[in-house]
Amino acid sequence: MRREGIRRFVEQGIITPARMRAVDRNAIALGVSELQMMESAGKALAECALKKNPSKVLVLCGKGNNGGDGMVAARYLQNMTDCAVCFHDSPDRSPSCTDNLNALKHCRVALHPFVCRDDVLAERSLFEKADVIIDALLGTGASGIPAEPIATCIELANAAKTTIIAADVPTPGMRADTVVAFHRPKMDGSTVIDIGIPVEAECCVGPGDLTLIPARKPDAHKGQGGEVLVIGGGPYQGAPYLAGLGALRGGADIVRIASPVFEPVPDLIYEAIGGQVIGDEHTETLIRLAEKADVVVCGNGLGATSHDVVCTVAPHCKKAVFDADALRLPLPVAKEETIYTPHAGEYARITGVTLSPDPVARADAALAANLPGTVLLKGHIDVITDGNRVRFNRTGAPAMTVGGTGDVLAGVAGALLCHLPAFEAACIAAYVNGKAGMAVAKERGNGMLASDLVDRIPEELFGGR
Repeated sequence: MRREGIRRFVEQGIITPARMRAVDRNAIALGVSELQMMESAGKALAECALKKNPSKVLVLCGKGNNGGDGMVAARYLQNMTDCAVCFHDSPDRSPSCTDNLNALKHCRVALHPFVCRDDVLAERSLFEKADVIIDALLGTGASGIPAEPIATCIELANAAKTTIIAADVPTPGMRADTVVAFHRPKMDGSTVIDIGIPVEAECCVGPGDLTLIPARKPDAHKGQGGEVLVIGGGPYQGAPYLAGLGALRGGADIVRIASPVFEPVPDLIYEAIGGQVIGDEHTETLIRLAEKADVVVCGNGLGATSHDVVCTVAPHCKKAVFDADALRLPLPVAKEETIYTPHAGEYARITGVTLSPDPVARADAALAANLPGTVLLKGHIDVITDGNRVRFNRTGAPAMTVGGTGDVLAGVAGALLCHLPAFEAACIAAYVNGKAGMAVAKERGNGMLASDLVDRIPEELFGGR
């Protein structure tokens, strides 16, 4: 894939803390260590401070990676200014922050640990005499009103008649004359500094995206993991059951299969609707089931004769994943959010466009199509777009051409859609399905079964978090 081609798909503007954590984790997976990014961030902070021509600089450091950024800045300032560091001395300091504190102990920097309000008050003169204060107390994960002893740091810094430079974001309640943002701004008015994150960390789906999946609460009860309805089957019997198992392995609690065909899979709830194929006589029952479900996965093994029913049921679905035989015109649209999962042939069927094998050209085509939802365009490199954003997924294996792997993918996407926005659900589903396929192919080569894929989904989805 041409890296220069994907560069224009890098998102611009303010980035959320959750998304930034995902990008950071993706960068680490691509070989840029947390310490490397911290080094770049801290050096940028120091350079910003030096532009003020200070004689004395006070760096306020918390116990997390934001504090580590400040400690790197102090190291770069040691020979240029009279630099002091006040740091929160805590046993749960982040490993990278600890590494930089250890390095700082060998530098020409005055270190002032604090564990309580009185420790901070004892250093009042440092705040009063500083020409520049660097705020590296709390990073993007901070929320609410800071507790002591951070609160006193904020109080003394705000009272000091000096310039305050914030690392990435100001600590809540802290005034800031300059905000130095790393990689992308987290708030308006920031000065953005490039810290060397690879373009692929943002444009390609990676392990960092898994951090977006919400954790299951300890007191969760049955059903809170999501309820998925799969509508399909008739001409092709196994497809809806593979999708249903994909949904269960993707974290859904309850999965119902509405199909003319029964298969004895005890983990799935079979909703018998009779007949040989899904037809108009099933519409009322399907609407009732769809309104009850959090997400509907529709089209797997359905055949070409049931599309009128799909279009009638679609507006009654809160959220839906339309796959396989549901990908026909007119395109069905769910009430809230919709994911479409076409391969190249299905994409041509709904758009009239024959796709290029080049992923960047495919992304351009998917954007130009302006479909009314999120599109997960399956291929050697998957393209995911919601009409504004584009991501590429590079996981997968040639052995995944076996029938049924797309049904599993649709089910996983349905499970994730219970808890995530459509774009994020589609990205993670593509990544995890591909990773599972790679693991199975390593063991079984071209003898892979789609059911093998099902059993590897949980390890790839939840095992590495």
